[in-house]
Amino acid sequence: MSILKIEGGTPLHGTLRVSGNKNAILPMIAAAFLTDEGVTFTNVPRILDVLHMIEIARSLGAEVEHEGDKLFIKAGQVCNGSIPHEYCTKVRTSIMFVAPLLHRCGHVEIYPPGGDVIGRRRLDTHFYGLEKLGVNVDIGHKTYKFDLKDGFKASDLFFDEASVTATEHIMMAAAVSEGTTYIRNAASEPHVQDLAKLLNKMGADIQGIGTNQLTINGVSSLKAAEHRVCSDHIEAASFLAIAAATGGSITLEGTEKPHYWMAHRVFETLGVNIQLNHDNIFLSDNQSLKIKTDMGGSIPCIDDGPWPQFPSDMMSCMIVLATQSVGTTLFFEKMFESRLYFVDKLIAMGANAVVCDPHRVVIVGKSQLRAATVTSPDIRAGMALLGAALCAKGQSEVQNIQMVDRGYENIENKLLTLGAKVKRID
Repeated sequence: MSILKIEGGTPLHGTLRVSGNKNAILPMIAAAFLTDEGVTFTNVPRILDVLHMIEIARSLGAEVEHEGDKLFIKAGQVCNGSIPHEYCTKVRTSIMFVAPLLHRCGHVEIYPPGGDVIGRRRLDTHFYGLEKLGVNVDIGHKTYKFDLKDGFKASDLFFDEASVTATEHIMMAAAVSEGTTYIRNAASEPHVQDLAKLLNKMGADIQGIGTNQLTINGVSSLKAAEHRVCSDHIEAASFLAIAAATGGSITLEGTEKPHYWMAHRVFETLGVNIQLNHDNIFLSDNQSLKIKTDMGGSIPCIDDGPWPQFPSDMMSCMIVLATQSVGTTLFFEKMFESRLYFVDKLIAMGANAVVCDPHRVVIVGKSQLRAATVTSPDIRAGMALLGAALCAKGQSEVQNIQMVDRGYENIENKLLTLGAKVKRID
């Protein structure tokens, strides 16, 4: 188990370039299996979940070249539709290989995918979409089996939830289906849009990108493409929140302004003003860190939802920021019932918080956090606990730091670049 030792109390200062988007590149690796030709990616983050997806690609027989932030995948010789148990359980997006492998092989067998334990993460929308496109789905106790005869057939779909991964997965299948597919109540997050842009470069015909209704005119085959992965707005917001909580100032480079409108509103509620520019974000160190109440002095509620609402993945670090802002805030996590469990660890560090139920927590700031030894339960909570340790007096230890490594590239060196006093022990 990797540990990060942190000496708290030092404001973060400096400049960082935001890494490539984790949630964009993971389905893109699977999408490369939709063509016999090679697909080249740049701005690929070197994180554990990417490495796990690459392991799966190689285990299936794809040609893979990975150096620095560049990744090349050619799956022309792949005719294997079975993913071993050890690979499926490492990463949730292992299920994204189902549609591309069905397109290639006609039969797929996988084990239930792994990923963060942040509550129920249903796959029903994936199965609904695949069945509507002509796939026979057999959900067994140990494995999931999928069969497709004569290729995908287009359909008119309405998702019962705006699932990001289901939208991405079914979009891949529809891209090579026979006919025109409509996906209504589709997710439209930046990483969903980026996958659609990649598929269009590969020869797909996807319309309505960025909206909640996609029209996909199927094509018989896709081709080679080169694509730069968009920057990770979740990573950017995490560093902004932690820097603000420590009283620091940072500049983040490589950002895309439209990805931060709602995050900007939430930062304002927490007493933080960020300067959104075309390709960078600046946070000064002269922040008020005072909660902005709702009209009439009411306690503000920060809640999450499907894009363009506030992303669930930003919630954990914002809660840490709230502990350092004067005033009271209600956080309402609507999407995952286990995401807020890490707040108990913040309370042990001195946070003034009340966990109302699995979905709601009240934070009263400002709290003087104290050093502690804590364990990272998932990617986003782990990053939030790093932030809390950076705010706390004394030396903290954040254990199971490999959880953070799954979603944040080179976290130790990035924190060191910003002046943090951290040391990894493997």
